[in-house]
Amino acid sequence: MNASSLSVLERARADLDSVLDLTRDLVRIPTRGGIDPYDDAIDLLTTWLGERDLSPQVLREGTGAPVGVTARVRGGRPGPTWVLDACLDTAPVGDTTAWKYDPFAAVLEDGWLWGRGAADSKSGVAIFSHLAAHLVGDAENLAGDLAVLFDLDEHTGGFGGAKAFFEGPDAPDQVGGVMIGYPGMDKLVIGGRGVYRVRLHVHGIAGHSGGSRPTPSAISKAADLVRALEAEPLPEAADGFAAGRLTVTAITAGNGFSVVPDLCTLNVDVRTTPTFTNEHAVDLVTDVVAKVDADWADTAPTLIEARTRWPAYALASDAPLRTALLDAARAHGIPVQAKIAGPSNIGNYLAGLGIPATAGFGAVHEGLHAANERIRVDTVPVVQAVYEDAVRTLMG
Repeated sequence: MNASSLSVLERARADLDSVLDLTRDLVRIPTRGGIDPYDDAIDLLTTWLGERDLSPQVLREGTGAPVGVTARVRGGRPGPTWVLDACLDTAPVGDTTAWKYDPFAAVLEDGWLWGRGAADSKSGVAIFSHLAAHLVGDAENLAGDLAVLFDLDEHTGGFGGAKAFFEGPDAPDQVGGVMIGYPGMDKLVIGGRGVYRVRLHVHGIAGHSGGSRPTPSAISKAADLVRALEAEPLPEAADGFAAGRLTVTAITAGNGFSVVPDLCTLNVDVRTTPTFTNEHAVDLVTDVVAKVDADWADTAPTLIEARTRWPAYALASDAPLRTALLDAARAHGIPVQAKIAGPSNIGNYLAGLGIPATAGFGAVHEGLHAANERIRVDTVPVVQAVYEDAVRTLMG
């Protein structure tokens, strides 16, 4: 570890109590995506940022509902905007009796901080906030801007905060890259399979289930469609990507016993790769639907409702964002591995905008999206130090 890295780590260690205080204060305010109001968390965070000369702004969607908090450190020299991103909303808590402690008590015990959001990603919010506060005092020596982005619409899958930031009227002119502060120190996600999601509205003909002449049930037709979709061959794993996958994830139809349903809706999730692209997925679903419709000629055609189209992506081995974070981690003795993820994440959305992104370097954790979510406190300072070194490299 070199001397400059050591001084950054010492500063991060000095911040630890303050980082934990902010994390715990945020954990104590429930922000379950789509469930809780966010006003108290927004007030807490914007006050904290404002007191440190970071001039926070609340991001809002078209209805005026808050979807995120952002602040910028404006560098003294020209350059792109680099973004530190962490979600401020959380997963639900599930069965509270399965938790060792109240999920919103923010208990510290035996070197662990417990609570919903402690890992995903309120510790990331606190770390990035402290890092931004440090860089405000050194802004004149930085090239470009540093933005922190805390999304309040991440766990809903809407990513409203990210969309408001990257596609809104105040969007940065040039984004160098985005570092997403998901927890975990062993891997840095530098790519991911894409996703194509559709709802298939499958039509039958309504009738009485006890009638003398049977009518085509939308459920039966949908069952044929499910079997046909799942029988389609997909490319094998290649180039660091897991194989493509198609999954029917929901079926909605029918009411009671005496009515033959004339509509059945399927949710279909397709995971794509560079060799099995979104275009291939569109063609596959369209072709299978057409074949099944032809076999059910007495019924109306199936309506294909596209919901999400995110491309697969992977950062090149020499991409500045990737190398800055990996080199910083190694300088602090953390052997991080670059990984292409199976699940998609906000990095896929950003890839669709042409913005490079990494994800997944944060505190060591347990219980992600499960009971007893927690982070290991002694891993927090090195995470902060790695991000500060990476940011200073990118903005040097």
